[in-house]
Amino acid sequence: MVGRLEGKNAIVTGAAGGIGLETTILMLREGASVLMTDINETTLTSALEKVNKIIPSTSRTGKVETKAVDVSQESQIEAAIAHLDSWGGLDVIFNNAGIMHPKDGDAEECPEDIWDRTMNINVKGVWFGSKHAVRAFRRHGKKRASVINTASMVALVGAATPQLAYTASKGAVLAMTRELAIVHAREGFRFNSLCPAPLNTPLLQDWLGDDKEKRFRREVHFPSGRFGEAIEQAHAVIFLASDESSFVNATDFVVDGGLTKAYVTPEGPATEAPRNLAS
Repeated sequence: MVGRLEGKNAIVTGAAGGIGLETTILMLREGASVLMTDINETTLTSALEKVNKIIPSTSRTGKVETKAVDVSQESQIEAAIAHLDSWGGLDVIFNNAGIMHPKDGDAEECPEDIWDRTMNINVKGVWFGSKHAVRAFRRHGKKRASVINTASMVALVGAATPQLAYTASKGAVLAMTRELAIVHAREGFRFNSLCPAPLNTPLLQDWLGDDKEKRFRREVHFPSGRFGEAIEQAHAVIFLASDESSFVNATDFVVDGGLTKAYVTPEGPATEAPRNLAS
């Protein structure tokens, strides 16, 4: 059976864990070749070991490689994309790398250096990835290609638990992605934003820690009664990366369990969460 991404070459940034790692595994299962990138070489190596254990080379048609990349440095993301030239050129990029800094806060609390660092990674990193993806698509004469940029549902709704730099950065991703989608539509290059709800990933869970009140203030808004899982986002990425979504462009693809549409949430036990492949 031919996979949904058979023959496609993909880059996943922030691939060492969470959504990026789950997406890598699903992409390989669907026939893609994947370059996993992350800023930390050690965690990237560990992630590759997990990938090869879950989906060994004998059970896949595509290949997987790793490359340490700081997405805030244009030359590094450019080199990563150029690395796929020998594969036949880039078809899909998932600009997923991002940070949510613990020192982020409201207008008074957020330090300028944290604001700048957040923007450099969350916004400039997506811009660099998109920019050099377009150049690669053109270089290889691609007539269809997909760019998926990780935004967040916090760019769509307000919150009284502020993380101003993070929220502003994700709002910028939404606006930038929409514009890129329209600019490049006639070339066959699609751009969509993934808007996750708060997830059961290390990025958020380490930040919440054992603070029960801080955790409850978020959980109570989920109709399902639980945080989302990384694999639930990864499945959405696979759809956006595949030709099944050929007429899906410029969307804010919200995968939030209904959170942004809820007024009063149900009572009772939470729904059962799916299991992540890499956990």
